[in-house]
Amino acid sequence: MIARRLQECEEFLAGDHTHLRELLHPARASVKVGYSLAHGTLAPRAHSKRHRLSSSEVYYFLAGRGIFHLDGQATSIEAGMVVYVPPDLEQWVENLDDSAMEFLCLVDPAWKPEDEHILE
Repeated sequence: MIARRLQECEEFLAGDHTHLRELLHPARASVKVGYSLAHGTLAPRAHSKRHRLSSSEVYYFLAGRGIFHLDGQATSIEAGMVVYVPPDLEQWVENLDDSAMEFLCLVDPAWKPEDEHILE
């Protein structure tokens, strides 16, 4: 069994300028899964950089509200919503709140920095 607390996971700045803490990653834990799971935050009134990822992603929003941009389309998001992102599509998110946006992000296959392509 693997059980971790969020604060035990080291925070880092991803290429898209969201702050991530990897909760579960097969390259860093003895787990037999092909995906990774991270907790992310985006500062108040900020936006992530436009980017593409070679893997598919599923975002689950825990706090905040904003706009998710995907391949030229935009949709309003808020806590309790899920967004699926197919591989290789341009994406970015805007936080419209005065507090941090929080989300979980499942990436399949597991996230690798070289799979993230920043577009700005």
